[in-house]
Order: sequence, then C-alpha cells, then structure tokens
Amino acid sequence: MDELIISTVAQGLLWSVMAMGVFITFRTLNIADLSVEGSFPLGGAVAAMLLAEKVNPATAIVAAGLAGMLAGAVSGLLYTKLKIPALMAGILTMIALYSVNLRVMGKANLSLLNTDTIFTSLEFLKLSPNLTTFVAGLCIAVAIPLWLYWFFGTEIGMAVRATGNNPQMIRAMGVNTDDMFLLGLVLSNGLVAVSGALIAQDNGFADVGMGAGTIVIGLASVIIGEVVFGTRNFKNSLISVVLGSILYRIVIAIVLYLGMPPNDLKLFTAILVAIALSLPLVKAKWDSRMVGM
Repeated sequence: MDELIISTVAQGLLWSVMAMGVFITFRTLNIADLSVEGSFPLGGAVAAMLLAEKVNPATAIVAAGLAGMLAGAVSGLLYTKLKIPALMAGILTMIALYSVNLRVMGKANLSLLNTDTIFTSLEFLKLSPNLTTFVAGLCIAVAIPLWLYWFFGTEIGMAVRATGNNPQMIRAMGVNTDDMFLLGLVLSNGLVAVSGALIAQDNGFADVGMGAGTIVIGLASVIIGEVVFGTRNFKNSLISVVLGSILYRIVIAIVLYLGMPPNDLKLFTAILVAIALSLPLVKAKWDSRMVGM
C-alpha cells in the first residue's frame, strides 16, 4: 500500500508540469489551447528518440521542451498573426503534430527499455523505483513553480498576466498583446512537452497516442486544485495546481482500487471536471439561498 501511495503521488508530481502548462493558457491567458494534446506526445517522442541515440537524459528533456515551445509558437502565430480562433489554432496544431510525432519516432511506439533515463541516473540514491520517481518529481514540481513565480513577477511576466486579464487596458498602455499571447503559448507548450518527456521515461515508452485526453487531465488538475485549495494569489494558484494534480491522481487510484474499469477513466474524468466547474456556481446559489433565509 505504501508503494502505491508513493507511486500515485509521484505520478501527480510529474503530471503537474503539464497541468502548469494548461494553467498558463486556461487561467493566465484566458484562452483554450488544444495544441497541448499534440505537444505532450511531441515531448515524449523527442526525448525517446534522443535517449535511444544515447543522448544525456537532461539534454533530451531540454530538447523536448524546446520542441514543445516551437509547437506553441506555431499555434500562437496561427492565433495572433492569421487571426484564427485560439481553439481552432490549437486543433490545427494538434492534428499536424500527430504526423510530426510519427516522423520523429519513425513508428507509433518507441520503447525505452534498457535505456538510460533521468530516473535511472538517480540510481546512486539507492532508492526503490517508485521512491526515485517521487524524489525526481518533487524536485521538478518545486523548481518549475518557483521559476514561474519569479518569471510572472517580472515586467514581461506581469504583462502576460495583464494580457489575459484585460487585453484592452494593457494594449492601451503600449504593450503588444499578440506578442504576450505568443509568449504564453510558447511557455505553456514547452512545459507540456517537458511533462511528456518525463512521463515517457517513467512509463518506459513513448507512444503517438499518449496525448489523448491530456487537456482534460490538465483542466481536472487545475480546477480541482482551485476548488479545494483556493486561489488567493498567484503563488497560491501555482501551489494549487501541483496539489490538484496529486489529488486528481489519488482520486483515480482510489476509483481503480474500488474496481472501476480502466476504459471508463476518461468518462469519469470528464464528469469530475464538469462537477468541479459547476461547484462555484452551486456554492454561490447555496450562499445566496442561505442569506435569503
């Protein structure tokens, strides 16, 4: 049971990187970006291809992040320069990346068995595989939010946040909002690709279909975190995303333990997200009813 708990929390930490990418577009920029479903397997594909060529795991993760940033730039250019709606721009990028991912891997599935990964490089710690994944995930899930907190506190980072909150106001102050949207999409997809690279190494393979449902998982982590842990400020929001990702994985582990068929997980996740999205409205109506009484 202890190993199951450690494994579940470790998975939540690794997936939290992807959730933070979704948070940037969904909450910070206030747009829907479906390109993450293509950039997630892109990160896994790039990392797996490089690891198969005996490239250093850290270098492979950085390369995966850069590939994801490039994908985000494509989606951003479609949205800002060609004025294609954000949702459609993301869908177009996601569709195109399916073929790109096949090109990168050369086939639909690439195994990483007997290949050095970021996790095997930590074998000197003499920990169990699950504990090793937990330690690596914890370090990453602490470092990235700290960097994001610093970045979004800078002048350009605050401009990105302001663009999502009130694009008319920030445009009136002389800021090019197109550049801010583009930068946000680049950062978002870069983080998603890094998460894809980490998950591929943890699973021991990269698959062209591993991005299916990524956006729903990311939204579930973000929304659950916000509902349960709150969003008092930006720092709290970042912490909530990480904790929400862990909580989501715990919920999934529990329902699987109770006997839910794995094929129903996507349906369960969709229902969970719908419930989480409706909770603020339900709470507001309940509070107004209590005040009326």
